[in-house]
This record gives sequence, C-alpha cells and structure tokens, in this order.
Amino acid sequence: MNDPIYLDHAATTRVADDVTQAMLRALGPGFGNPSSRHPLGTDAAASIEEARRKVAAALGTRSEGVLFTSGGTEANNLAVIGMAQSLRLAKPGSPSGHILIGPTEHPSVRASAASLTEEGFEVEVMELESGDPRGSLNIQRAAEQMREDTVLVSLMLVNNEYGTLYDISRLARAMGARAPKAHLHVDAVQALGKIEIDPAALVGGGISSSFALSAHKIHGPKGVGALVLSNACLDAGRMPRPMIYGGGQQGDVRPGTENVPGILGFGTAIAMATSDPGATTAKLVAVRKALEAALSEHVPSARVLIPWRDDAASTAAPQVVSVLVPGAPSEVWLHHLEAVGVYASAGSACQAKKQDLSPALLALGLTSDEARRVLRFSLCPSTTSGDCYEAARRMRPVADTLAHLTSAPSEA
Repeated sequence: MNDPIYLDHAATTRVADDVTQAMLRALGPGFGNPSSRHPLGTDAAASIEEARRKVAAALGTRSEGVLFTSGGTEANNLAVIGMAQSLRLAKPGSPSGHILIGPTEHPSVRASAASLTEEGFEVEVMELESGDPRGSLNIQRAAEQMREDTVLVSLMLVNNEYGTLYDISRLARAMGARAPKAHLHVDAVQALGKIEIDPAALVGGGISSSFALSAHKIHGPKGVGALVLSNACLDAGRMPRPMIYGGGQQGDVRPGTENVPGILGFGTAIAMATSDPGATTAKLVAVRKALEAALSEHVPSARVLIPWRDDAASTAAPQVVSVLVPGAPSEVWLHHLEAVGVYASAGSACQAKKQDLSPALLALGLTSDEARRVLRFSLCPSTTSGDCYEAARRMRPVADTLAHLTSAPSEA
C-alpha cells in the first residue's frame, strides 16, 4: 500500500511532541488534584492558570474569561444554552427571548438552540447570500431578523465543511445598531491556529461575545477545549448559566475536577499554533493553491466548491478545500481513496456518522445529489505541496473508475 497522505486535519490532528511532553508531566510528577491544598495540588492549579493565560493571550482577552471544557461541542452548548438562559427575558413558560443562528452551524449549535425552544425561546435561522457561490452570510437580511428581544446571535467564524470565512465584524456592527444588548457567540474551532482571532478587532468593544475553541484541531489532545468570554462580556458582568453542578471549580460556571493533562496540552498547543499567525496563513495558502492546481491537472472532472482567490481572502479560510466529485457518492470515493492511501472526509466528521444530507451544503445551493458527492480535504501547516500533488495523482484512477456511477439513492 502507498504511504498514507493525511488530508483530514479539520477532523483532528496528530498530537505534537511538545504537547505530549507537557501532558506527561501532569500524568507523572505533576499528578495532583488542583483543588488540593498541598504542594502537589497547588502546583497543578498553578499549571492550569498558566495554560489559561496562554489561551487568553492567543485571543487577546483576560484570563478570567477562559472556561476550560471537554471540547468544542461543550463550549458551544455552554455558550448557546448557558448564555441564553442567563439573558432570559422572562420566566419559563412565557416568551423567553429571540435567538438567531447561522444557516451552516455545527450540530452542537443547532441542537443546543433547538433545545431552547422547549423553554420558550424563539429560534430563527439566518440566510446565506442568494446566488453567492462563496457562501457568504446575508448580513442585510440578518440585520432585518434582529429584534429588540434578541438575546443571542451565533455564527461560526470558519465553515467546517467548505471553508467560508464569515464576516463577523459586519454582523457585530449590525447587532450594535439593531440588538446591542444581545450576546454574540462565535464557533471558532476551525479558525483557531489557521487565521488570527482577535475578538476586539472582530467584534469591537461594545458587543458582548464568546468564542468556542478545541485543542485537537491544533495538534493538541482530544477531550479538551475552552469557551473564551470577551473583555466586553466580562465588563458587562455576563456569565453563562452552568450546565454542570458540582465542586465549585472555574467559578462554578464549569465545575468538576479539571483535566490537568489535557489543559496543559491545550496550553502548549495553542501557544505553538498562534505564535506567528501570518506565516501560518501564508503556508496554508501556498499549499491550498498547490492542491487546487493538482486537482485541476489530474482530476479535471472534479470541481472545487469555493476556489481560492487572492483578492477574496476575506471570504475564505485557506485550510479547507471541498470538492464536488463526479459519479459516485462521497462515501464510495472515500473507500477507494483509502485503498490508495489518501485520507479525506465527506464533510464534517460529526455529520458523517448520521448519513444525513449536510444542511451546510444544501444552504450553499447544492442539489441533494451534489451534496452527496462532496469530499473535504483539510490541511495543516505541515502539509506539503508534494503531499497535494501525490494525493491528486492517486485520485486520477479512482475518478476513472467511479465517474460513470450515480450518487442518486434508490427510491423506496
């Protein structure tokens, strides 16, 4: 078998060696419980605070706004459910407030928002710009949807299925004019370590906001992430209502004995991933261009959904390349690609197990048939142009084999 080429970094990344070493310290000599009063405990608590400062520094926020979680999913749940409940306008059983979410949100946002309808919240979905092949958000329409009773607006920063970089700044300005008391939550899981994230620049100082992060997307461990509250959110005295109740850790907002090895690994990973954002973005752009050129040469029947344009950097992130492939459904393509050592995915890893059509792809304007034929290739700074050319070369015979097949499911 050919040496595998891993192009699925949006699903997860290999843990970096320095991250492993940081975690081993907490698994060995630094094994104390951070709530214990003896030196092992106080040392563990100090190491957590150092990791918290690293996360805060990466986003330019205050460390007291960093709440460690079990990952991006919990961070999104804590922000959407916890903040909406904290900002509730009325008691349960009566109208509780209005919530706006993006049309392509991660399931952890969509499901969280849907659960709030049982508590009297009204949930509305924003729209993509009609006829825009880049999948941009219709900001004007979103502004029209905002109301005096809007308590929460949630939009991802980078689309996890086709890489659109949403204009958070314009959305925040619309909120300032139409719903200044609302809280803006940003799922930044796919943006972290790929582009610079600066809440003050993105959102401004007048809108309360929060950002969901995940360690395993940036060469950190699985099972740890963070919800980062902006300085404006802290200044307004806002905290999400807890979803877990227990021992008082993290100000009682997210209690439970901290995952010290995971948190230390996250702190190391985020410091590494955000040390030079400009250089990282430039590397990813170069590799993305190489992949698109290689696909054009070896698999001309495939179509990149949102091709890279140097004059459109504000509408796409460089690390996600989604491709509409000919003939067979993406699941069939993936099995054939695995056989030649190319590892990719069929859109979001969280969506893949459900075998459902992706709401994000349908929102982009694809037909049901087309949505079943989308592969996602995702890059990291260590991906090389050579990896991309070799992957495309291996795809060529697969395309020749599968192009004549159909992706349309049989009708019962």
